[in-house]
Amino acid sequence: MNLEDFRKLNPKDVGSWPMAPKLLALCALFVSILFVGYWLDWQNQLSELDTAKQKEVQLRDVFLGKKKQAINLDTYRRQLADLELAFGALIKQLPNKAEMDALLTDVNQAGLGRGLEFELFKPAEKEILSEFYAELPISIRVTGNYHDLGAFASDVSRLPRIVTLNDVNITSGPAGLSMTAVAKTYRYLDENEVAAQKKPAKDKGKEAKK
Repeated sequence: MNLEDFRKLNPKDVGSWPMAPKLLALCALFVSILFVGYWLDWQNQLSELDTAKQKEVQLRDVFLGKKKQAINLDTYRRQLADLELAFGALIKQLPNKAEMDALLTDVNQAGLGRGLEFELFKPAEKEILSEFYAELPISIRVTGNYHDLGAFASDVSRLPRIVTLNDVNITSGPAGLSMTAVAKTYRYLDENEVAAQKKPAKDKGKEAKK
């Protein structure tokens, strides 16, 4: 069939058309239905399907993460127990409030035991409070020979309670070597002190919510 034959076809009587035009018309109708269906309905469904697939991937990742945590739960519990033991051991190295005077005496005796002369031994007037412990800086100045100063520093580091020497400076003078330093010792806070530390943070949180 040529183009002139197609022009002679009666659109009101499709049944009388030859087979070739019928097939072409059917194909055109099918393509039109697909296009209209995609535009009006399938496009949204395909978009929802893509969203659902992405959600599925996210949920699968969450599930795998939870599964991994569940598998390693016993290991995490053992690690937590080990950390609690280590933390407990560190806490035992911190004196309580009643033991601070004895610790200060130990630091002083460590110097006197090495034959050093204390020119200054001044604990700070106020402790520096942290979440669960308090830090007490002690300004010290001692004189003696190099060997005794080194032995004193070693003795302080071996005290049963935690004491650190900071800002150490050694100078030479008429009386021998003079060492200035800030000894820092720590104690743990009791329950009332911990509660007092947490209270301002809670109050700030309440004010922020308002």
